[in-house]
Amino acid sequence: MRCRVLTLTAVALIGLSGCSSVATSPTTAAADAGYAAATKAAACARVVTIQSQLAQIQKQGFQAMSDGSDASVWGPIVSDLNRQKTPLNKEMTAQKLVCAGPAGKKTTAPSVGATKASGNATTPGVDQAKVPNCVGPPAVPTDKRSAILPDKKTAAGKTFIATVTTNCGVITMELDGTKAPQTVASFLSLAKTGYWADSPCHRLTTADPLFVLQCGDPTGTGTGTPGYGYGVENAPANFDYPAGTIAMARTSDPKSNGGQFFIVYKDSTLNDPTGYSIFGKITSGMDIVDRVAAAGAAPADANQNTAPLQPISILAVNVSEKKA
Repeated sequence: MRCRVLTLTAVALIGLSGCSSVATSPTTAAADAGYAAATKAAACARVVTIQSQLAQIQKQGFQAMSDGSDASVWGPIVSDLNRQKTPLNKEMTAQKLVCAGPAGKKTTAPSVGATKASGNATTPGVDQAKVPNCVGPPAVPTDKRSAILPDKKTAAGKTFIATVTTNCGVITMELDGTKAPQTVASFLSLAKTGYWADSPCHRLTTADPLFVLQCGDPTGTGTGTPGYGYGVENAPANFDYPAGTIAMARTSDPKSNGGQFFIVYKDSTLNDPTGYSIFGKITSGMDIVDRVAAAGAAPADANQNTAPLQPISILAVNVSEKKA
């Protein structure tokens, strides 16, 4: 008896089914191969459709926030749009697993084209995983994304839990709105509008004294911003950034904090008198970052980014307030 997958979502979960392979005739094997190829093609096509739907929802959110009104006006609109995104994001995560296919094998679907990020070509549908449980990354976004800096009062005195879904698994963060209210308020706003959807983590540093994975730029170049900047908060006086720390990346301008952040995977020291805004810590999924880091980094590209050899991209970010 052969296992037959009846739905696309079920295909993504076939590894959990407990079904074993059986010997088949060449004719049957060819039919199965054709069925698998068709299923992957359909999944890849569905991913493209969902991405288009999410882009439209995201655009509506940006428009609502940029119309000049305050949060009491655009807040309910964005909340409703986020509710629409939740089931789409869940479906897209499942479909991407199907589209990526088994490790090391290329799908037959041509619906998602090749793109380039941080000097490393990445093709959705081609599983480039060098780390177990990672699937091929999505295409680097091509739409222009921007936002408006939110009032820090939206996060002040509160703690939040961020669930970051990546192509290598889920990473959970605890965000400290008491120590870094402006940073956390910005993170909440960008997460709600889908600013980071499908954005690659473009930089991995592996030399003492800095061990970080840098993410948060949808362009994958390290130069992208949400269109605003703000100052440093909660920088450590001793220049130490323990493993598991989440802090904001910036340029030499102290007020250039925006959308890029870094995860410290090994105790690091940054002897910068201005410092970098620490706004949270990893509470689960640190093993994912550690495995990506262990796979190493590529040589510096034209933007001087040393991208992780194991591509890792943010698929979606969901945030909720932590109740006492």
